[in-house]
This record gives sequence, C-alpha cells and structure tokens, in this order.
Amino acid sequence: MNMPMGASVPNYAAMALEELDVSDPRMFQYDYWQALFARLREESPVHFQADSPAGPFWSVTRYEDIVAIECDTETFSSSPSISMLDPEPDMILRMFIAMDPPEHDDQRRAVHHVVAPRNLQEFETLIRERTVEVLEALPEDEPFDWVQLVSRDLTTKMLATLFDYPWDERNSLTEWSDMFTSDVRLTGGEGATREVIIEHITACLQRFTELWHERKGDGKDTFDLIRMLQADPNTENMVDDPLTYMGNIMLLIVGGNDTTRNSMSGGVVFLNQFPDEMSKVRQNPDLIPSMVSEIIRYQTPLPHMRRTATRDVEFAGKRIAKGEKVVLWYVSGNYDERMIERPNDFWVDRPSVRNHLSFGAGIHRCMGNRLAEMQLRILWEEVLKRFERIELVGEPQRTCNLFIRGFTQLPVRVTRFRS
Repeated sequence: MNMPMGASVPNYAAMALEELDVSDPRMFQYDYWQALFARLREESPVHFQADSPAGPFWSVTRYEDIVAIECDTETFSSSPSISMLDPEPDMILRMFIAMDPPEHDDQRRAVHHVVAPRNLQEFETLIRERTVEVLEALPEDEPFDWVQLVSRDLTTKMLATLFDYPWDERNSLTEWSDMFTSDVRLTGGEGATREVIIEHITACLQRFTELWHERKGDGKDTFDLIRMLQADPNTENMVDDPLTYMGNIMLLIVGGNDTTRNSMSGGVVFLNQFPDEMSKVRQNPDLIPSMVSEIIRYQTPLPHMRRTATRDVEFAGKRIAKGEKVVLWYVSGNYDERMIERPNDFWVDRPSVRNHLSFGAGIHRCMGNRLAEMQLRILWEEVLKRFERIELVGEPQRTCNLFIRGFTQLPVRVTRFRS
C-alpha cells in the first residue's frame, strides 16, 4: 500500500457512524476498504450518508439485504442510473441494465443469445488460441506489466469479436470502456470531466452508428451483438434512438471488459498472497473452475450497483424516501461473515463457491457470467501448463474508482517449465 506522503488510513473504528465516508475511492486505490464495510455490516447495515460528490445516498452492506433489494424491482428501480451518479439531464443514456421489466426483458433478450451454451462452445476454441498466443509471447525472467500484456490484451480481443469490430481499431473499445467509468465524482477528482466523457461517447456513437448502417440488410450470417439487435423486433430500430443505442453499447462494452480484465489481474495477486492455494490447484487442476469463482468473489470487480426507491419504504428498520439512492455494495456482501465462511480467506475449494454477488442477483444478474468464467478458466489452464512460477515483483497499482475495482499496473515475472 504505497500511499502518498502525509496520507494515512482512516481509523474507521474511532469515527462516529455519521462521519464514515463510503464515497471515497481511495479506499479501493490503497486497498483499505475492509474495515469500513465490516463496521457498517455490524453496526449500520443500511446506512445513510448525507453528503458526497454524488449527493446523499443509502449504503446497503449485508448479503441478504442486497439480494432482497435486487429482487424487488417494483420498490427499488434500476432507473435512472446503476451508479451513484445521476445522469446529466441532456445525457440520459438508456441501457437495459438501468431499466425495469418489461422493457428490460425485451432489450436483454435481444442480445442474450451471444452467450447461449452452443455459442460458448464455439468461443472456447478461439479464446484458447488467443490465450496461448498471448502467453507464448510473454518475456521470461524479466519484469513486465501483466495488465497490459495479458489482461487488457485478451479482453480487448474478446470485445472486438463480440461486436465483429474492425480488428485494427479494437483498442478504441477498451479506451472507451475506461472513459465511460472515469467520471471525476467517482474517481476522487482524478478522472475525466463531463466534457471529455461526452466527447468520447460521441465518437463511440458515431462509429457504432456507421457499423449499424453498414451491416443492416447486408445478408451476412455473421454472429455479433450489432446484428443481434437488428434481428430482434424489439430492438431492430434502436439506432434511431441514439441515447438508447449508445447506452446499450456502453453497457456491453463495459460489461464485456472490466469484470474479466480485473479478475485476470486479481487472480495473479491472490495466488501470490496465498501460495498454499496455488499449490492446491497445481496438484489438482480440476479445481480451476472453483478457483475462478473464488477469484471473481475476492476481486468483486464492480464494487456497487445503485437502485432508486420508487416509493417511501421501510427497509431493515430504516425509512427510505421515494427518489432516494440506494447503493448496493457487492464488495461488502461478498465478505459478509453471515453468509460467507472465512470471507477474508482466498479459498480455491470453497464450498458453494459460486454463491457470490459479483454478478449481481435477480433479473439483472450478469448475462455474460459464463463467458467471463470461461475466459478466466482457459487463462489459468494455459498458465499452469506453461509457467512454473508467476510472481509479483512490485506493488500492484489499483484504480481510484468507486464503480470499477481493478488494477492499472501489475509488475510480474514468469518462469517457464523446462522440458
């Protein structure tokens, strides 16, 4: 934890409850968030914060409370936003994850086929070929950045495949994904201004609108998300509603990138922190799928989702007023001692390992969860075949962001098996 000179970790235990700041992204950047959420789970599991850069909000920190709210879409709406931030009045991008039934169901259904079991089987060969290519090209016995050479590269290529995006332009997808989640109010002032974000959204919309019109009616039997939207009666004219089209493109870009990318990096960190767990997997590679689920829980790439109360309601003894923000802290629920045994341990053969909140719950449970798990499983299958050792050689650099919990740099060194 390399904190700036003069900075210190807040003493959450000594603060009054009303002084606790759940809106400071530095807790994720410097990895000291655990004590804050542990105290809230114990003393104030539904907690009101009156002031923050994103305005007042409620924090929900226990696993069962989070699931209850996720499943009550009539009382706790996903509209108008799934993050702490309210959308700008002239930039209310509409995406199905920020909708309620029945509109949510219609738009999600149009693209859900991309992760149907048959399609996942077809993806597996391609994902493995690319993973092998990336791993074989890594330098040996010299430091390199795992984020750039592995996590970012693999997820960018997968995004380009899902959209059938021009290959030589594929890095734009990851750049846009980073930009869409970098609002200064979520990043402690370190992110992008509204004007810069709108500039990137406009460029993204322009390019995807061009691709829509190029593909409309071209007769090609190509498998991609744009053609899926065109083929479904509920979304066939979505391009004519730019805010909805752009909202769903943004959702698919971010959803297809951040969870997988940051879990690919997190796994390296956790297996260095818990070497006995790495030994378990080396001795029994059949544990890799279980390990992947544990990586995703332990990382919790999206720390929160937000709902908005549609009416005055009493929940867990607190009066939540109509229109108030209710922030569901997945990162806390995934470490809730009431539901997760030994939550602070990274435990690759954990019982009921898939019972975590990183993919959400209810109707908004991540539709790409199986694809993300597949990418991570294949990565670790191929890593363990090739590398005798994969070790951290420097301090991980983490994102300063309330919505994305990830890594900006991960210095590692790998040693290959000798034949």
